[in-house]
Amino acid sequence: MTFSFNISYSVPPYLMGYLCSLTKQDYIQFIPNFIKKGAKTGLFCLFMAFSLASLAEPLPKEQLYQKLALEQRGLSKKAFDLALRGFEKLLAHGKLMNSAVLSIVDFSLPSTQKRLFVINMITQELIFYDYVAHGKNSGAAIAKNFSNKINSLKSSLGFFVTQNTYTGKNGLSLALDGKEKGMNDHALARSIVIHGAPYVNGNFAAQKTGIGRSWGCPAVPENITKSLIETIKDGSCFFIYAPIYKKESASL
Repeated sequence: MTFSFNISYSVPPYLMGYLCSLTKQDYIQFIPNFIKKGAKTGLFCLFMAFSLASLAEPLPKEQLYQKLALEQRGLSKKAFDLALRGFEKLLAHGKLMNSAVLSIVDFSLPSTQKRLFVINMITQELIFYDYVAHGKNSGAAIAKNFSNKINSLKSSLGFFVTQNTYTGKNGLSLALDGKEKGMNDHALARSIVIHGAPYVNGNFAAQKTGIGRSWGCPAVPENITKSLIETIKDGSCFFIYAPIYKKESASL
């Protein structure tokens, strides 16, 4: 007996990017089920899984912003809109190997507030919401000054793509590749990375001056470092926003 399927559907771009980013090993994980259930049953289940996932249309961005209660959590609508636009542009240009997540840092908020937002674009869930540091020369509790220069000890704004992980003087770290010329493209040379820091947590945030400051890196709480890095590593979009940032540059 043969089966013929002729189904037409539209795959959301970030879902297609995610499926394309799966490795051979990811697909091999399905083989045990094929053996247990039989090849026909296994293949049919795999076909249906991808079909149903593809048919699930994403919420309009206005609804996603509301669904995740991002306004109530402090994320500015402008930062969210810019992040989505840059994410889609990077994805369209084939620069995201991990399109399942979108990370946003909103430096319009003081360091006393949580201002790191990581969204799972497949399940449309907020999976990380926590504190993040800015550079010591960018400002005290609020980051106001930014730079792309080496040894400036300031944060850089704009769009980055996460790279590889390594273990350095700050422990497990994740390199960031700046994608905007003149704004953050010296990030790798500056060793701007995501790493854990003992001065980034709720206890420090409760102080008047807020959490500690880094040498320009978006440092995060030590208790989420490993899980965060494992989630966003290897080619995901990481956007750092401040009110001074107007729109993504032409080099993106």
